[in-house]
Parts: sequence; C-alpha cells; structure tokens
Amino acid sequence: MNKTRFRLLVFFMSLSLVGIILVQLYWVNSSLKTSGEQFQYNIQEVLEKTSFKIRAEEEEKFREIFENYEDSTGHKPSRVDLYSLYEYSKNKDLSNVIYSDRLTGKDYRDISFDSLGDKEKKVPEQKLNTGKSISGKEANSIEQARVVKEKLYLRDFGEYNSVESWLSTEKVREMIAKELEDKKVGIDFEFAIFKNDMPTKIKSKNFSYLENIQDHKIFEDDEGPRFALLINFPKKETFLFRSIFGITLLSIIFTLIIIIAYLSAINQLIKQKQISEIKTDFINNMTHEFKTPIATINLALDAIKNPKIFNDGEKVQRYLQMIRDENKRMHAQVENVLQISKLDRKELEITKDQADIHDIIEEAIEHVYLIIEARQGSLTRHFDAQRTTALLNDVHFTNVLVNILDNAIKYSPDEPVIDIYTENVKDFILIKIKDNGLGMSKVTQKRIFEKFYREHTGDIHNVKGHGLGLAYVKRIIEDHNCHIYVESEKGKGSTFIIKMPLIN
Repeated sequence: MNKTRFRLLVFFMSLSLVGIILVQLYWVNSSLKTSGEQFQYNIQEVLEKTSFKIRAEEEEKFREIFENYEDSTGHKPSRVDLYSLYEYSKNKDLSNVIYSDRLTGKDYRDISFDSLGDKEKKVPEQKLNTGKSISGKEANSIEQARVVKEKLYLRDFGEYNSVESWLSTEKVREMIAKELEDKKVGIDFEFAIFKNDMPTKIKSKNFSYLENIQDHKIFEDDEGPRFALLINFPKKETFLFRSIFGITLLSIIFTLIIIIAYLSAINQLIKQKQISEIKTDFINNMTHEFKTPIATINLALDAIKNPKIFNDGEKVQRYLQMIRDENKRMHAQVENVLQISKLDRKELEITKDQADIHDIIEEAIEHVYLIIEARQGSLTRHFDAQRTTALLNDVHFTNVLVNILDNAIKYSPDEPVIDIYTENVKDFILIKIKDNGLGMSKVTQKRIFEKFYREHTGDIHNVKGHGLGLAYVKRIIEDHNCHIYVESEKGKGSTFIIKMPLIN
C-alpha cells in the first residue's frame, strides 16, 4: 500500500468516526430535549390536578363554615353574616361593603344565596316552590347568578382567611407526590403557595424561586390570580439525564467499541506497513550479507583454479580457509533465522543446568577476542559479583553474550572499547556490557529487540546484520526468567544490562 492510499484510508476512516460521534452527540442532545419537553408536560398536568385538589380543599372548608351557620341559625347566611366568621374580618366594620350585580347592573350592600341580588324579585324561587314551569332564559339567569355569588362567597373566604387555616404544607406535599407517582416521575421537588404574589407559610423547607420553577394559578377571577402554586426541581438535569441513561450508556459503549476497533485497525495497518518495510530491509540486508561471502568464495575458487596458485600449497590452504570461513558465516546466519523461527513456534528445547556466570562470560569473550584484537580494541573485565551461580543453558546463554559483544564491536566506528561488569543486587546478578560505539536514539532503544528491526541508514550497509541477533537475545533471556535493558545516548555508546536470578 503506497503512502497516498494509506493516508486517504486513514483520513476517510477518521472522518467516518468523527461523523458517528457527532451523530451520537446530536441524538443524545435531541433525546434530552424531548425528555425535557415531556417532563414539562407531565409537571404541568401534575400542577393542574394538584391545583384542582387545593380548590376542592378550600371549597370543602367554606362549605363546612356555611353549613354550620345554616344548621345553627336555620337559614342560609348572607355575605355579611359570614364576615364575622372569617379570621381577618372579626375586628373590621364591613357594613358598608357594596356588591355590584353584573346581571342586573345594580349595587347592593348585602347578598344571600337565596336572592338574585334584588330582594324584591322572588319570582324564580316562587315558581320553583309552586311547581310552575320557568323559561330556559330565567333558569339560565338564576344559575348564572348563583355561580357569580358562589365565586364571590369563596373569594371572601380566601380574602379574609389565611391559607394556613384550611391547608397544610404536608397536605400539599402529599398531593404533589401522589400526582408525580401517578405520572411515574420519581424526582425530588420543592414547592410554595403564593397569595397575591406574596409568599405564604405553605412551602417546603428548601424552596428556591430562582431555579427550575414551574407555576400554576390555583384561583383566579376577573381581577387576576389570587393564589399560585409554584414548584421547582433542584435535580431536574440529573433526572432528565437518568431517564435516557440506559440507552445513552449503550450508545457510549458501542461508540467506544467502534473507536477501539478503529484505533486497533489503524495500529495494525501501521504495524503491517512497518513490518513490510522491515522485511524489505531484512531481504536487502540478507542479500547483501550473502552476496559478499558468495563473491569471496567465487574469487577464492577462481584463484585456486589458477595453475600458479594450485601448485602453491600454502596459498591453496589459505583460500580454502577463506571458503570455509565464509561458508561458516552464511551457515551461522541461516542458523539464527531457524532458531528464531523455532522460538516463535516454541519448538526450540532449552535445557538448563547449574553454571557459573563468570565462566560463561569468559567463554563468550573467547569467541570475539580475536576480532577485538584485529580491530586494535580492548575488553576490560570488572567482575565484582561474589555470588555467580545461576540456572541456564550454557550454549544459548553464551550465544546471547556473543551477540551483544558482536554488536558492541560492529557499532564501534573506531577501535572498540568494551567493559564488562558484574555485581550482586539481592538475589540477582547484574551483567553490564558497555561500549563506546555509535549509540542509539530513544526510538531505536524501544524497538531494538524487535525481530527484523534495524535502525534505518538508507542504502548504506556499513554495519552488516539482519535484525535477528537481538530478537534472539530477548527470547532466550525471557526463557531464562531474566530481564534485559539498554541504556544509550546517540554518539556516546550503549550499555546492555542483564538481570538474572541466582540459585540460593
């Protein structure tokens, strides 16, 4: 996959993911808005039904006073008769109260339920008592008059009595709670009743006029509202969100799954791209690695064919040794590839025995000492560990140390200077191999133990290798229950540290 196609694929996948997230956010916002509108509608119904119950409560109290007066006196009370029974009217002179009858257009000082306002006009009552029929118009007028007078009586009752005398806070709370329960709206609420825009004592403890208020007029007439029921919901937003929490949670979970799958897919694409690049680099390096010894072998064979060289036994032996060395080198590279393949398939059997770490290090040094000497380098031992017995496979662990030492030599542009340290830390032995080579960047340090990985040097193959040596090292180290770290700085060399458990 070329870079342009890869970038386009990532762009469109990212665009699609952002689109999905925006759609989900829009859906959640729309759901919240719909839930809020439904909540408003439900609460308005709750207020209306509660207000109706409060009106019924007031009428019931008024009827009680009215009927008590009628029972004690034997006749229905007039408006003035009732004033003396009202809380705020006992110390007032109400003899001059005037009522205007809108049906007749006349004013009266008093009014009773039995009259239409005109005390001379008894026709409707007489007709009713004698059983004579009355016209529909007259009956309608009588009913209108009674409705007007009843409203007036009730208005007087509400005007001259405190709301607390016939209603309690707990009663209102029960009414609201019951209506909310019927609507299946489980939410905390606070409420208050206002009279002529002034607060009464009928209110809950934490009522606030400033937040999430809904109100409803309980009593209102031509002169405007007298009582209003106000209710607020301190946790309205929480309730609304909770109402869509289940489906929102599912939406979030599915969106997260999509995001994780997307990131995983992108990560896999990047890894595949990197692996493709690494494998290409590996093939190039292996080709280069095999090309040189094959060319050397061909040259040596051509030289041996020369009669002058063929008759010189010493030169023939030297060329034969060159062929043997180059062949051994190619065999070692193939063996590394095969060993890594076996490790991947877990087919490589590694048996471990008790061994001395210092002896294994000395054996590894023997493998590379001639190369260091040929490069005019130096290797210094700093063996400070007192306890050195560990459980290991001497062949594979020797190969581990040889690989690290070989890298130290290869990546030293000048004469290699290598220091090997050992020390005990609790029940572990630390092996440190330090060089004065090229060093590594932070990125390379993180990936140095990956199979096939080599730091990119363009088309320059001044350092030979195929990126398998340190991958093999990592796998063998892990199989020995050890840990390996690298400390390095570009241009200042590297230090490989192996932490290995000891046998107590």
